[in-house]
Amino acid sequence: MNAKKLKHFSFNFKAMGTLCELQLFSEHPGKANRLGKRVIADVARLEAKYSRYSPDSFLSQINRIAIQGGQIEVDPETAVLLDYAETCYQQSDGLFDISSGVLRQAWRFREERLPSQDEIDVLLANVGWRKLHWCAPLLVFPQAGMELDFGGIVKEYAVDRAATLCREADIRHGLINLGGDIRLIGPRGDGSPWIVGIAHPRRLGGVLLNLAVQRGALACSGDYERCIVIDGVRYAHILNPKTGWPVRHLAAVSVMSDFCVVAGSASTIAMLKEEQGPAWLQELGLPHLWMDVDGNQGGDL
Repeated sequence: MNAKKLKHFSFNFKAMGTLCELQLFSEHPGKANRLGKRVIADVARLEAKYSRYSPDSFLSQINRIAIQGGQIEVDPETAVLLDYAETCYQQSDGLFDISSGVLRQAWRFREERLPSQDEIDVLLANVGWRKLHWCAPLLVFPQAGMELDFGGIVKEYAVDRAATLCREADIRHGLINLGGDIRLIGPRGDGSPWIVGIAHPRRLGGVLLNLAVQRGALACSGDYERCIVIDGVRYAHILNPKTGWPVRHLAAVSVMSDFCVVAGSASTIAMLKEEQGPAWLQELGLPHLWMDVDGNQGGDL
């Protein structure tokens, strides 16, 4: 493809509670615009299907069964997400657990108050992937009071879906960014790398590192995205499903992988592993960068 003929197309939109962008290089404006609309529509589809805020979403339908106990058949796409959630649960020694969504009933970050230990203990009785039964296509909740949350998977999955749609449309140069979860479809139109900035967790608008990247995916987790500060103590939105309390050791983790969903779950698991997070990342072998709450940094990005 002649780089001189490639034109740059940019699509900005809001989805999944965050600002998003799609950048494409293509010879054909009509093709690029159609693809842009298709990608945006697919992200909106996934948000409508898996939002825990929408009572009409399929996830809300699942959770209505989960809260009362019972079973539900799921479609193949949801089955893939549940299979991946189970894999993450196993590889994280139970720390990445999508059944921890019920803890949100105690942690209301907009209210800026701490829940009592009694509130948390009551909810912890309903947390645990092993407390439900999953054998595709049947999802069974033997006990009442449970709740699932795909928040740690769906946005990254949407990024990878968008990349697949671009590849199927024969796009070889592009970038997908859903609120900091990024997938690169080859270099820019002239062959140069994309410059991707990793946000500094303690300096608003600051950059921890700028990366020159041509392909792959980057995802970040941190205690700065949604948090509350009470009496000088920061409480992150990433909750340990075993204790019910927020993570406290790492301030930010960034991971690169071929797939955004892998990068995203790896960065979250590292946050959940607290002091063991850096060693776990090193053993995992994916390019990464971390910073702890004391400002210490490590990694190989």
